Amino acid sequence: MSKTDPIKNTEDIRRLKDYFLHKNQYRNYAMVTVALNTSLRIGDLLGLTWGDVYNSKTGRYREHIILTEQKTGKRNTIALNKEAIQSLRQLQDTLPSPSPGEFIFKSRVGVNQPIVRSYAFRIIKQAVVDLNLEGTISCHSLRKTFGYHAWKKGGPPALIMSIYNHSSIEITKRYLSIDQDDKDEVFLAMNL
Repeated sequence: MSKTDPIKNTEDIRRLKDYFLHKNQYRNYAMVTVALNTSLRIGDLLGLTWGDVYNSKTGRYREHIILTEQKTGKRNTIALNKEAIQSLRQLQDTLPSPSPGEFIFKSRVGVNQPIVRSYAFRIIKQAVVDLNLEGTISCHSLRKTFGYHAWKKGGPPALIMSIYNHSSIEITKRYLSIDQDDKDEVFLAMNL
């Protein structure tokens, strides 16, 4: 498996999201937006149902996604921010009243089946090619992008490590692809 990169340029993130939005591909737009804003692995993301994010009794989006991660078996609580909710709302508005048990990122094949990981990968890869984005960008890049930008906005490394369930800060540093340009930015901004 090749190493994937986070999307470091915020303009590239906007372009990726807009790529799907301008094509009226609301499912794919929501998939990318929710992934970028929750740090979920693609398997956990694709397994989400409307009941995980929306309370149909109150007609309101939930404040948190609560799930057991497939890879680690650990329970995780993730706050849903405005950007994620907005993308889900746009998708929901295109659907005929999805039920709580329906998958959010539903396949057109079968009855109530989520899209598969390989199809999600192809969706992202096609957008990356069409947009000529640099780096090795895949579904996992969306998870890494969350952490990279959380770190750039001053998120404590120990907290980011906890969000990812990493066992050491060294793993988190490698995961975020912190490179010489990032180090230079810190040095050049100091000017004490």
